Amino acid sequence: MTICATEAATALDSPHRAALTIAADGSYAARLARHDDAAGSWFPERWTLSGPEPYAVPLQGTQPEEPDSALLPLTDGRVLILRRVADRFAVSLLYPAGPGTGELLLGAVPAPELTLLPPAPGGTLGYALAPEARTTTLWLLHGGADGPERVTRIPGRCTGGVWLDRSGRLLALDREVDGRTKTVVVDLERGGETGLLLQITDESNDRLLLADPDSGLLLVRSDAPGHDRLGWGVLGSSRPVRFPECLRPAEGTLTPFAVQPGQMLAPENCAVAFRREAANGTWLGIWRPSERQLRHFPAPEGWLAGAGLWTAGGELLLPYATEAEPCGVARMAVPLGPVECVEPVRPVRRVRWVETPGSVETPWLMDTPGPVEAAGPVEAAGPAGQGQPLGSVQPVQPMQGPPSGAAAGSGGGIVLDAGDADNRSTASAQPQAAGAEPRHVPAHLGMCRPVPLQQAPQAAR
Repeated sequence: MTICATEAATALDSPHRAALTIAADGSYAARLARHDDAAGSWFPERWTLSGPEPYAVPLQGTQPEEPDSALLPLTDGRVLILRRVADRFAVSLLYPAGPGTGELLLGAVPAPELTLLPPAPGGTLGYALAPEARTTTLWLLHGGADGPERVTRIPGRCTGGVWLDRSGRLLALDREVDGRTKTVVVDLERGGETGLLLQITDESNDRLLLADPDSGLLLVRSDAPGHDRLGWGVLGSSRPVRFPECLRPAEGTLTPFAVQPGQMLAPENCAVAFRREAANGTWLGIWRPSERQLRHFPAPEGWLAGAGLWTAGGELLLPYATEAEPCGVARMAVPLGPVECVEPVRPVRRVRWVETPGSVETPWLMDTPGPVEAAGPVEAAGPAGQGQPLGSVQPVQPMQGPPSGAAAGSGGGIVLDAGDADNRSTASAQPQAAGAEPRHVPAHLGMCRPVPLQQAPQAAR
């Protein structure tokens, strides 16, 4: 990821809260840190997260870094750095070399703007987007045959970046064309072939925020219900996108940052971690589609910009940095699996911090989590229409009118689904029903076909 001007300004006021990027396998992380001297200059810092306790290694060069330099940790311990130099960006690899820092220059990319994409699966490749007014170039910065390489040029201005599989083949991007934003998928093994991925209505702005290859759970943001809301869909399901009331906080912002791994074809039980910024501070939120509620937990002091990693064993690792502890990871035990009942709203309990033999502070949640935001009696579902299955690289056909039996509500065909059973994507493990056969179905999906997120829902019950 890269630090925009606003984030950089915020970081200048918060020397211990600069954004942290975690490698694809969770072994390393990297961020820009600041010296405690009067100048407060910036330098790259690599965190090691795979050992018994985290520790940081400074990767200082011969001169201070600019606050807009971007870092991407690789799984081999090296850190890719992107520096703006006049009208281009210099790409280098940093690594510890004895008491100092080694640097390998990879090349330069001529572009007015260049943004690092999230770590690619496998952890050895580095990609970036160079958006312009009408097109966006996808660059492979590290992992090519000879320095940075152009992968493809995509019509429209692309942002975001979500990996849809564990092989690093399918990349989802949010593309703006003619003032509308839709998510497209780029097939990197087919020369960057691009197709529409997410379109809820013709007029809506639809973005993909998070995807889990194991369960197929997708987190989206769309204004199809009339204003921006968080919703979820399932890769391989014929169900529409749902917009739970519990993911619509009365105040503050809600941002997903981590998904529980290992929930094979069980999207309803797959948990998602959110960072919530509200007037009363920063909170950790945990949500599952089957619960239809958002649970709140106290966040550790100094939590780094919503960074986190969910382990297969059920621990949520939250990196933090404070004056007393410049490199720390809070380990929060979050219950796994489906929840049998919905608890009422209760007061926030404190987190009990336990000192472990390795001198790592480990928070263990008390028996009761924080307040719960329960869902309302109904959920807004995606509107009626037809389109190409999600994950296909074939262009989507124009949406048709609502099919017979679809319950249309006010506001552009948005329907309300009060049925709890209809909120469960039981079709996620089923092959796609009759329809146009997509030219490409990723092998990693197996029987799980891509989801037609714009498909018409069933009638409300």
